[in-house]
Amino acid sequence: MTKATEYLAEHNIPHQLFRHVSRPNSIEQAAHERNQQPDQIVRSILFRLPEDQYVMVLMPGPKQISWKKLRAILGTRRITLATPEEVLQMTGYQIGAVSPIGINPAIRILVEETLQDQTEISLGSGEHGLAIVMTPNHLFQALPSVELARVSESIS
Repeated sequence: MTKATEYLAEHNIPHQLFRHVSRPNSIEQAAHERNQQPDQIVRSILFRLPEDQYVMVLMPGPKQISWKKLRAILGTRRITLATPEEVLQMTGYQIGAVSPIGINPAIRILVEETLQDQTEISLGSGEHGLAIVMTPNHLFQALPSVELARVSESIS
């Protein structure tokens, strides 16, 4: 059990767990093994802002974050990816297994708005090779607060 899976169980939030036979090498491989599309795989990405503040962005599969849009939403010109050490310190999870569930509630969570269009998603559980499968609405129920935003690059 991880912080994320314990939280879901304690709060009776519907979900399933999927264990990979071996660690996936790509989003496409993870999606295939979970019988999902790449856009159903949620990446939890932590960013550091000035004054040691952090924000997590939940991004569907292969979509890329628009740094320009993200800076505009956050009202800052300076933003960097958190280091692996910062990710572990701030979330309690290692990169590759990060879950937005069970993290420090002071971390602001932005969700790419297209994520809510999916009927089912999967995301990190806090343990490598183990994914949480649930609906977007159940994910939102599990998080203290989320902000929907269009942070992905525009498709031309």
